[in-house]
Amino acid sequence: MRIELLKNDWLNFVELNVSGDNENVFRCHPESSYLDGYVFSLFATCFERSNKLYEYFGPTRYNTRYIIPLQNQFKSLQSSIDTISNAGEFKKFAGGVFLGKNFLSELEKNDPQWEKNWKTYQAQLLEVCGQLIELINRCIDQERILWVIGY
Repeated sequence: MRIELLKNDWLNFVELNVSGDNENVFRCHPESSYLDGYVFSLFATCFERSNKLYEYFGPTRYNTRYIIPLQNQFKSLQSSIDTISNAGEFKKFAGGVFLGKNFLSELEKNDPQWEKNWKTYQAQLLEVCGQLIELINRCIDQERILWVIGY
């Protein structure tokens, strides 16, 4: 915990928000979910590939036009993560993603022995990926807009 005023360079998270409509979004809504920026970097390509208008530092809308492609991207990524069979492949997967080396650097800081525990991190990434697919499915089922906002 930091007891101080923070500058914007201390913020590093992404909001996944379903509170808005096609034109408006209510930032930091109670229904929103948040993902650490380092972790988000491993999933960012799904958002980029499914919506060419994706912008990290602004709200990006995933409406009916973009939500199914987003769902397909996440299902494909989930399969890729699931097939990782050792620490070297895990490192290659993360390192091959834009800003994935930052994720690995943070992982190393938090767990210097991460290579021994790579399966735990693989399971956590699969869990997050599954939760994102559930969120996308909820948007499809309830005809909601998913807004992705980086901070």
